[in-house]
Amino acid sequence: MNRTNATLTALRRILKATEQHGREVAKSVGLTAVQLRVLKLAHENSESTAKFLACRLQVSQATVTTLLDKLSAQGMIERRVSVCDRRQKNILVTPTGITALKRAPDPMQREFTQRFEQLNDWEQAMLLAAAERIANLLNADELDAAPILATGEIDGELED
Repeated sequence: MNRTNATLTALRRILKATEQHGREVAKSVGLTAVQLRVLKLAHENSESTAKFLACRLQVSQATVTTLLDKLSAQGMIERRVSVCDRRQKNILVTPTGITALKRAPDPMQREFTQRFEQLNDWEQAMLLAAAERIANLLNADELDAAPILATGEIDGELED
């Protein structure tokens, strides 16, 4: 197999693994991987606001608001007016949301992060350079993307 095909095969494996993980999350808790990530961040930071979550996820506040609307509709979160600043609303995870977090499969992103951070600095730099170059080759280096291992639109619906 030539290097081009080997590289395309490796990329396809990455995409398939990401899609498979997304399906596992959806099947187990009825959330997309991104919705689960928002829920987890809100749970870790009890005084979260939409702006805080948007900054942490590196996406627009409008995107986070859409995700929060979907989580709210499912009873996973509540929005409460902040005691400190009545103009802000804090995002609180409900017992239903906490149950979903407990039932969700272990995120693939966490495993990747742990393994990646165990690599030597030069290996991390090499992989980053290669990934950025591949994005460039695919004309994808200018696309807006959050550091979340998921396919599709970040605020998209679950796929059937």
